[in-house]
Amino acid sequence: MTEARPVVEGANHTVAAADGYEPVIGLEIHVQLSTRTKMFCGCEIRFGERPNTHTCPVCLGLPGALPVVNERAVIFAAMIGLAFGSDVARRSLFHRKNYFYPDSPKGYQISQYDEPLCRGGRLGDVRIHRVHLEEDAAKLEHISASGRIHGSERSVVDFNRCGTPLVEIVTEPDLRTPEQAREWLTLLRATLRALGVSDVDMSQGSLRVDANVSVRRAGSRELGTKTELKNMNSFRFLERGLRAEIDRQLGVVRAGLTVEQETLHFDPASGRLTTLRSKEEAHDYRYFPEPDLMPLEVGDELLQAARSAIPELPAQRAARFEHDLGLSAGRARELAFRGELGDYFERVVAAADAAPAPELANWIPLLVERIGSDTDPAGSRVAPEGLAALAAMVSRRELSRDAARTVLSRMVEIGGDPSSLAEREGLLALPGGDGQLAELVERAIAQDPGAAEQVRANNMKAIGPLVGYVMRETKGRADGGEVRRLILERLAPH
Repeated sequence: MTEARPVVEGANHTVAAADGYEPVIGLEIHVQLSTRTKMFCGCEIRFGERPNTHTCPVCLGLPGALPVVNERAVIFAAMIGLAFGSDVARRSLFHRKNYFYPDSPKGYQISQYDEPLCRGGRLGDVRIHRVHLEEDAAKLEHISASGRIHGSERSVVDFNRCGTPLVEIVTEPDLRTPEQAREWLTLLRATLRALGVSDVDMSQGSLRVDANVSVRRAGSRELGTKTELKNMNSFRFLERGLRAEIDRQLGVVRAGLTVEQETLHFDPASGRLTTLRSKEEAHDYRYFPEPDLMPLEVGDELLQAARSAIPELPAQRAARFEHDLGLSAGRARELAFRGELGDYFERVVAAADAAPAPELANWIPLLVERIGSDTDPAGSRVAPEGLAALAAMVSRRELSRDAARTVLSRMVEIGGDPSSLAEREGLLALPGGDGQLAELVERAIAQDPGAAEQVRANNMKAIGPLVGYVMRETKGRADGGEVRRLILERLAPH
């Protein structure tokens, strides 16, 4: 089945529609807030503790218990809204969202409905519909007869998580490809991490993503029937699930059938989509205002506290890297969207005295390759000053790029000064003016006269074997640019 192919340029995506159809994607993101206590009670939030040890009558929903709003959670939610440029409501309401499930001891969830804390705004190219506060459910564990988690014989409930503050972020249906959704979620996660409102750890459930998916005729403004993909626990699985559901819906409409509104689960192991239930509407939850809570009033003091706590955000940092430091848009996003990489890069720039910032930025991915993609370079043996010195040696042609990569690997292994390591390993560059490189160039030409004749005939592709010969003979110590210059000088017509 043919899928819609995106055309990506920088951060912008356009879609080449498949057979005249295009996908439409909107996201609903639940974010656990990093407050010390729960949303409506004083129980501490401590993960990994013995089950059902951080509970009280309020989060257990016992009769007569009354909720009290966590002010810190309100500040965090306002920070998120302000970062998006949303309108923060001075007055909002909590509602009861009624449903029966073992993870909800009250038989309802306290959430916000038609008067949320934040409306509007955008992040990148995606508009934000709303940002609202609510409480998390308990944690269900399904256990087999052997005692292993994720079996099916019985289920147990851990209420430690019940009542954890959540922010739900709902986007407008502005996404058009699975790849674009993944890239935007990377920006969102980086933004929330920079704000310090959540650890956004998907593996621990701190960031959970549901996706609404539909397809429509390309150019149409009318939305098709949407389905919802639930409980995607990684960006990679979300991207795969979206692609599978888009393909399924395209198959349905091509066959002249109608897409049914339903909630689906994507199994990343098998790649299969299965129906969980028909999609609920708002009236199914019988929303009504929470009678035990007054309307939430946001005053000037709280709003100012939220505004003053917002640091430079990843999108702003990427723009600064691009416009002030001259990085490419892609490299700027790569560093800015991972805060630890951006921090390390700025320390490298501060320590540099020779290499320009774009050159320094190119060394960060090479370092990450060697230390592992999940490792903070600040915790490696390569100090920012050392990486800056290594890049400077390349800029001054004291080291070839190949030799510098070898030195970087040694720095990762044992640390140390790049100049001393290069000298100890015999990797310092061969100077171009001492005759040794010129002699090797002569030998390269003698070894491959055919390539030399093609270079004389202005076929520059043929210079590769000649340069390669010299680089092999010098074990990468020669400067490739200098070798190329000497070859062209030697083969220039007289």
